[in-house]
Amino acid sequence: MIAKSPTPSVGLGQWLTKVFHSFEDLLAIFALGVMVALPLAEIVIRPFISGGIPGSIPFVEHLTLWVGFLGAALAARHGKLIALATASFIPDGPLRRATNIFSTTVAATVSAVLARAAVDIVAIEMDIGAEIALGVRTWVFQLVLPVSFIAIALRLMWRAGGWRARGVATSGIIFALWLVPSFEILAGMAGWWIVVLVIVAALAGAPIFTVLGGLAVFLYMTEAIDPATVPLYAYDLATEPHLPAIPLFTLTGFILAQGKSSERLLRVFRALVGWVPGGTAVVCAVVCAFFTIFTGGSGVTILALGGLLLPALLQDGYRDRFSVGLLTASGSLGLLLPPAMPLILYAIVAETAPEDLFIGGILPGLLLIGLTAAWGMREGIVTGAGRHAFDWNEARRALWASKWELSLPVVVLFALFSGRATLVETSALTALFATVITGLVHRDYLLGRGLRQAFGECVVLIGGVLIILAVAKGFTAYMVDVDIPFRLLEWTQSHIDSRLLFLLALNIFLLLVGCLMDIFSAIVVVVPLISTIGAAYGVDPVHLGIIFIANLELGFLTPPVGLNLFLASYRFDRPLLQVYRAAVPLLVILGFGVIVITYVPWLTLGLLDLFGRR
Repeated sequence: MIAKSPTPSVGLGQWLTKVFHSFEDLLAIFALGVMVALPLAEIVIRPFISGGIPGSIPFVEHLTLWVGFLGAALAARHGKLIALATASFIPDGPLRRATNIFSTTVAATVSAVLARAAVDIVAIEMDIGAEIALGVRTWVFQLVLPVSFIAIALRLMWRAGGWRARGVATSGIIFALWLVPSFEILAGMAGWWIVVLVIVAALAGAPIFTVLGGLAVFLYMTEAIDPATVPLYAYDLATEPHLPAIPLFTLTGFILAQGKSSERLLRVFRALVGWVPGGTAVVCAVVCAFFTIFTGGSGVTILALGGLLLPALLQDGYRDRFSVGLLTASGSLGLLLPPAMPLILYAIVAETAPEDLFIGGILPGLLLIGLTAAWGMREGIVTGAGRHAFDWNEARRALWASKWELSLPVVVLFALFSGRATLVETSALTALFATVITGLVHRDYLLGRGLRQAFGECVVLIGGVLIILAVAKGFTAYMVDVDIPFRLLEWTQSHIDSRLLFLLALNIFLLLVGCLMDIFSAIVVVVPLISTIGAAYGVDPVHLGIIFIANLELGFLTPPVGLNLFLASYRFDRPLLQVYRAAVPLLVILGFGVIVITYVPWLTLGLLDLFGRR
């Protein structure tokens, strides 16, 4: 889209801003589009040309860096950087304004520190002159780091409030730009005050990435280590071979949500199981799980499907509180089923084969869906909520109409486990398949406009997630440097003797983590701490991963800051405390499911043994 020339009613500054925003959007969408195209071209060309397209893999990996950081800049522009929800409990008034200025200033300062440190990384790489492939210099792709960090800093400053608040945030940015070249002045200082400052900023609403990045850069400075270490670890994103699959599978979810796939799936599952007690409730749980597999528990499921599924439940006679609670819980179902984003992210951080996590999560994921469906069936029996008589002709028509959506998981699993495509190529193939289904076969939307919206929304979401992963690598490296995992292992072994007791303590710990952190932050921060401890107690690494994700799936429902609780309150226009009460029964039921997953390892490992993966 090309911005029109300024008119008398639109100032030059506004017009230039609009032009820049259009360019920024198109650049991010183009990068994601090339990420889809290159793996697809590899699938086609590899059988004919040995080695495939020269430089394809490193280019896709580096484009992931661009999509992540450009997406983070776009998320900052739209106010969608991931943050704790604790700031929403601060009442409006002077205290809310003061905490907003404080958190924004800290966040803008940290972003500026990361931007200035990233400049040093680019300068060093320009001197080295390393190439990615085909003569393209590495520093060309690294430029996205300082540009995105400074754009985020400026946008955080602008969102601070009035001009006085912006002035305070600007002073933080100026301080950051001065501090990085003189980082030695913090050497030897106590680090506890930095931890306290950043945690308070997090509780006040600072984006998660600035919390983790701030801890990393300032703690490194107290150790007299160049803060450029952190953006250097962020650049390591470009060497993660499985990471590009995350934005591509997520893109599939946005493409499906852009069309009418949810309506077709609702129709077919209602036709098949609507005759059982609680049939519509069962259908809603299954449809939500299907979409969450591809959107990764990002809240897209509740926001995209809530307007369709809540009226369907109420129309069939289900109670309002039950309906809201069911959809709030169902918004995170599916995170254990392949190829959900948390499974891939966990595999990257824990250095575990993603295929093993995919297989290991199938039975635990189905268990949680089954428990939710059973609660829906109970509601149908108790209240006599509407049931739909089975109609073979309607079932046949619904199956035919949704045959392509139903075949999507088969396409994913066949492409991946047949060995015909890598994980990244499978994710690109899945996005293409979803595009063909919704845009060409069913023609749910105008292809160009619909894909542009899906790509744009995907980039913003992925940016908010990947920038957390990027800076958290630096924070994790700091914790390893100061032996925190080893000390934690020593303490645990000195206080906990039994493996079963360790698993109980792990569940309690992860439940607390789920109360305070989103699943993506928790994976990148906590997994490096518990993976070594789990191995010491003989917990299979795949089982540990499924336990972790199951607990954090439960965290979406856990007060005070479970993401689904806030999204449901917003989407269904219900008071937050009312949503809390509605979600409690399923919080208990799914909590029981998590305990079963924890103490019955066969649920996770049985299929792995069957397929010879162990």
